[in-house]
Amino acid sequence: MYEYHTLSNGIRIILNHTASRVAYSGVYINVGSRDEKGSDEGMAHFIEHSIFKGTAHRRAYHILNRIDGVGGELNAFTTKEETCVYATSLTKDLDRCLELFADILFHSTFPEAEIEREKEVVIEEINSYRDTPSELIFDQYEELAYEGHPLSHNILGSKRNVRAFSPERLRQHMERLYTPSRMVVAVVGNVTMERLVRMCERYFGGAADRPASVERGVRPEFRHFERQIHRRTHQVHLLIGCEAPTIYDREKTAFSLLNNILGGPAMNSRLNVAIRERYGFCYSIESQYVPLTDTGLFYIYAGVEHGTEERALQLIRSELHRIADNKLSPRQLLAAQRQYIGQMAINNDNGLNEMQSIGKAYLCFDHVDTLEEMNADILSLTPDDIQSTAARRIGGELSTLVYL
Repeated sequence: MYEYHTLSNGIRIILNHTASRVAYSGVYINVGSRDEKGSDEGMAHFIEHSIFKGTAHRRAYHILNRIDGVGGELNAFTTKEETCVYATSLTKDLDRCLELFADILFHSTFPEAEIEREKEVVIEEINSYRDTPSELIFDQYEELAYEGHPLSHNILGSKRNVRAFSPERLRQHMERLYTPSRMVVAVVGNVTMERLVRMCERYFGGAADRPASVERGVRPEFRHFERQIHRRTHQVHLLIGCEAPTIYDREKTAFSLLNNILGGPAMNSRLNVAIRERYGFCYSIESQYVPLTDTGLFYIYAGVEHGTEERALQLIRSELHRIADNKLSPRQLLAAQRQYIGQMAINNDNGLNEMQSIGKAYLCFDHVDTLEEMNADILSLTPDDIQSTAARRIGGELSTLVYL
């Protein structure tokens, strides 16, 4: 059972009490790359790197050693819509994790020498990413699908933008957007809610809330396209997809199950069986469903042998039409439901995965469904639900991007 609390400054807290000696903690912030425009593109990701480079109380080495020095792990990530700073530690060290989160989020100083060095690190990250077509193709797909919208630009930003970031601009960006009411503290571990609230009051309670200047009012328009890009790659990389339900859409559960049936992580997914196992065209084929607050994306990615790309695309479309045109039998649906429920239970048995899951859910919904409630939603789906969702969302023409 999840426990909730909200500090007077608007910071929300969610706890799942466990008996583990290990605590998983993090802070989710409702700020991502879509909150940037023009020369600020890439700033949320760069801030995620730079908050570890110095605060009013610590230098970079002391920040890194604070958790790692007691055997824990400290990390962070940025997405299109949120930033997360998180740690894994022994339960007895949870206090130092929370104190450090508050320090780097509210007292970062962005020392100029450290920032200049970190620019080179991020530029090398951009270079590495550009050398990886299986990753680059996703961002190029989004650039084409959401052309002209903030969701179209990639999270890392450009080298030009990164080189121009200054400590003052980083501070201003944090001051504008990283406000307490846009933050959630999530913990999975052996701590009482009373003690967790005391620690959060001590470290986060002094931060004054203020309005955040975030404009996400314009809903992105998904653009249909077919594009081939010639690149010197060992494989043909292809991506086929469409717009999908938002994170708030009632159809989200049905589409999540549909995605898992088609190209989820299991070896018996329809796409894996139809294309990899039956024909050996590819090593990797998968589908992904990414729900966002005002749109969603569905992708099918495959890396295939040169000369087989047209046949692979034909087989993918055939599988999509098959599930859109034909209802699952009750037996097929029950097998898919049991598989998905089992996958979720195993995933949530990892404390870090659960902490990240409940942190994001609480950020978006101000409430988190239990595993039992999610299972009930999945089991309530009917063959008609799956077919109607498939027909509406993936039964027509999908946009394609191919690296030849």
